[in-house]
Amino acid sequence: MDKIIPRWEWRTFGDSFGAADAAFAALTAKDITESDEIYFLAPATNENVKVRDKLMDIKTLQQVNADGLEQWMPVMKGTFPLPAAEVNKVFATFGIAAPALARADYTLEQFIDELAKPGDRLRVVNVHKKRARYTVDGCMAEMTDVTADGKTTRTVALELADPAHVIATVRKIGLGEFENINYPRGLKQLVGMKS
Repeated sequence: MDKIIPRWEWRTFGDSFGAADAAFAALTAKDITESDEIYFLAPATNENVKVRDKLMDIKTLQQVNADGLEQWMPVMKGTFPLPAAEVNKVFATFGIAAPALARADYTLEQFIDELAKPGDRLRVVNVHKKRARYTVDGCMAEMTDVTADGKTTRTVALELADPAHVIATVRKIGLGEFENINYPRGLKQLVGMKS
């Protein structure tokens, strides 16, 4: 992967976001995209592991600051079939021992059916997103309609490399009263999975 600057993220989930809904409604989206993704959720951790655009896409939590912002770092964009060494990295991300690997590499279907589902190691969640992207006071922002295993919600997020700028923008647009909830936690709450 190219040199990546980790970003600080603030996100929450819910049906409405008070004054922030009006703030976003006054903006014009830079683009609107829809995607189907597969998230892998582990009971004991909240690492961000998903398949997007046919790639195993992993971001790991680096740190949480005093304002509760989370710094995430992309660490993998693996192509399928995924080599066994990369499969081991996926399980290591969750702090879970990988099962015995019988193949040199795994298609997505093999990864799900042979490694993720057996023994309830990981919960596989099918997610559809309709994401509108914005720039809000210099921060990358999104307002997204999410459907996960048939259950729906919305999520709003702001992110940037500068955490002070992110939290100032969160408060300015009226999101300061909401809890910061990352994607894995939000999906677990939505689908009724215990953390």
